[in-house]
Amino acid sequence: MSKRDFYEVLEVTRTASEQEIKTAYRKLALKFHPDRNPGDKNAEDRFKEAAEAYAILADADKRARYDRFGHAGVSGAAGGQGVDPTIFADFQDIFGGLGDIFGFGDAFGGGRRRGGPQRGSDLRYDMEIEFEQSAKGAETTIQIPRQETCGTCSGSGAAAGTTPTTCPQCRGTGQLRYQQGFFTVARTCGQCRGNGKVITKPCATCRGQGTTEQQRKLTVKIPAGISTGQRLRLSGEGEAGTQGGPTGDLYVVIHVRDHEFFQRDGNDLHCEVPLSITTLALGSQITVPGIDGNESLEVPEGTQTGTVFRVRGKGMPDVSGRGRGDLMVSVVAVTPKKLSRDQRKLLEQLAETLPPQKFEPRRREEPAEERGIFGKIFG
Repeated sequence: MSKRDFYEVLEVTRTASEQEIKTAYRKLALKFHPDRNPGDKNAEDRFKEAAEAYAILADADKRARYDRFGHAGVSGAAGGQGVDPTIFADFQDIFGGLGDIFGFGDAFGGGRRRGGPQRGSDLRYDMEIEFEQSAKGAETTIQIPRQETCGTCSGSGAAAGTTPTTCPQCRGTGQLRYQQGFFTVARTCGQCRGNGKVITKPCATCRGQGTTEQQRKLTVKIPAGISTGQRLRLSGEGEAGTQGGPTGDLYVVIHVRDHEFFQRDGNDLHCEVPLSITTLALGSQITVPGIDGNESLEVPEGTQTGTVFRVRGKGMPDVSGRGRGDLMVSVVAVTPKKLSRDQRKLLEQLAETLPPQKFEPRRREEPAEERGIFGKIFG
């Protein structure tokens, strides 16, 4: 089955910006995430397809190769392995031949076998967590599909009782050399694809690949204070390497759901608390919610709507463990929509005792960090 165009997969145009590509991928990743679609094979396939497309289009070099050569230009690049070594082989082989003559083969890859152990691909897992989990930390279990070393052949790719044999074409060097005039040209051996060995009887389990896809359950510890976009690296939990190469890593990318009451700004938390005009005018001791429980706050007499109070050390913990931010509480006056006859009479009496209100532009001298959310937007 042929692959779909990566731009079509992410539902963006070929002129889409880096941010547009990132936004499109995040939308699809959240929509088709396996945790949101348990047992839905189609959603799982769409999730993998979007991840592969993003891995290419989010990288400027890979995107340029894809725009020029299509899928052939980035074969194997999505998993972090780079371009398929058979692409542009002619150019590398020619430079390798020149290196053999003039003694700089290592600089151009000449004289090096293209086979041998290769590190496994890194994997990416997008995890969506609740706001409370990011505030207090958590431990959760995820399940990821990955390539693991075949248990039947122990990664050799050969059937039981057999072993890979030295390639008769290149005699184990992984390269074939040809004399062209004054130059020696080295090409990757087509029979063993540069490995130097061939499998005469492939393993029935992995079909000679040396790896099989398995579902792996992992426990992920989420540190307190983590925020959207931050990554957790699980070393050695990526895909298995080939020919004895090391295993790749797993990167868990965090997406924190918005909270209905708090808004995060760095390690500070902002919230808005509605108060009656009498509470603001007369002052009172109030209780406001916090991530560790309710917090007591003294509202002085004559407090104006929009005033921001700072409760130190009651914000989000720093993900590195270095202290905590502050809780910034913005108080807002709530005007009653309906008044009883007695309430209206009392307010009218109060109004008669107050001096006439004159409009005077008020200069806001408090620092920006004290103005709260609305001050930053409109101030």
